[in-house]
Amino acid sequence: MRTSILKSLKPDIIVEMLKMAVAFENWKKVIETADILYQCVQSIYEERQYHKAMKLPIPHVQLERPLVYYFGLSHLMCGMAHQNQGAYGQAREYIYKYAELGWMEDLEEEGMQVVEEFRFLAKTNLYAVDILSGNIELIEEYVAFLQDNLEEILPGLNTILQAALMYHLDVGDILHTFAEQINEFGSYEDIENVSYYYSYCYHLALYYRKYDRLQEAVGLTVEAMNLADRSGNDGHFKRCTALFESLREWATVEQIGEYRQILMQCLDEYETDRDSIMKKVNQ
Repeated sequence: MRTSILKSLKPDIIVEMLKMAVAFENWKKVIETADILYQCVQSIYEERQYHKAMKLPIPHVQLERPLVYYFGLSHLMCGMAHQNQGAYGQAREYIYKYAELGWMEDLEEEGMQVVEEFRFLAKTNLYAVDILSGNIELIEEYVAFLQDNLEEILPGLNTILQAALMYHLDVGDILHTFAEQINEFGSYEDIENVSYYYSYCYHLALYYRKYDRLQEAVGLTVEAMNLADRSGNDGHFKRCTALFESLREWATVEQIGEYRQILMQCLDEYETDRDSIMKKVNQ
């Protein structure tokens, strides 16, 4: 991308675009946007280094975070996108990139804190990629890591459930180990954890279906459906609807009633939105 174009871009706006692409699970767009973010901040960094070498005033660029954060995020998002596409080798390459960002000059204290945060993320995400790519002997070590890092339990269990489905593993004992923490998942309010909790419920429903715990699978599917509706993710909602229909004959009367209520609520919201649009058109 031309330098003149890169200079006109604002990293924090690109970050918002990146988050939107992740929310819609448009992994191709995530990779494209993350690459633009990387080029943008690389241009800023090179210009700063040039001015520093020439003993010129350092150009000021308005940033909400230290520059190193944007380097790390661009690599993190690319790694996430490749992981979700099953390209674990490529995901691992990006993890190595944000595992060590200390090469940057003039980091200062805040920048060094960001470096440490990405180093930790690299460690936990490398566990996930290695396990999902078939290195299942790491699960025991990963469980010990999660016990020492409670904030990683929700995404960690999601990884373990995906591995269980891929490699036909019984992870019942692991779920029991974290029963106390699992009971707290439903109280999470922030967008990232709601997304992780949806994925956890959905994959646990699939896991229970596989082991003929069908009524429990139905309950988790309804819960995942609620979370998908709450986050406005149509793709997740469709997935849950299909899963519920595959389990309908094992659903209780109450579960079917809750399922119908969610669908009717969606229909009511659609009608309300349509009426609002029509009123604006006719004004």
